[in-house]
Amino acid sequence: MSGHEKINYVEFPAADLAAVKKFYAQVFGWVFADYGPDYVAFANSGLDGGFYRAAKQSTTVQGAALVVLYSKDLAETERKIVAAGGRIIKPVFSFPGGRRFHFADPHGNELAVWSEQ
Repeated sequence: MSGHEKINYVEFPAADLAAVKKFYAQVFGWVFADYGPDYVAFANSGLDGGFYRAAKQSTTVQGAALVVLYSKDLAETERKIVAAGGRIIKPVFSFPGGRRFHFADPHGNELAVWSEQ
């Protein structure tokens, strides 16, 4: 159920929808529903959303919001990201409350993963 005036959905650009579907399913276990040739929705991610066909990427350098995922095992999640074709763009660093790293998906969208440890 959606909360009134709460964040409900997030969308990312992607030129190759098949590649991002494969990446996020392999690394994070997300599931997808296609809505025509230019849009795919995802679920099982903590916050539902989608990918729309576009050439641009979502990166913090360009002023985009940063979506941060949680992991119980930061090193294992990092390994899975790299094995699936993702790229680490900010190595693991500490911050008050934990550690995190930033990665780019196969399209170049920047996300981060954090853990308390």
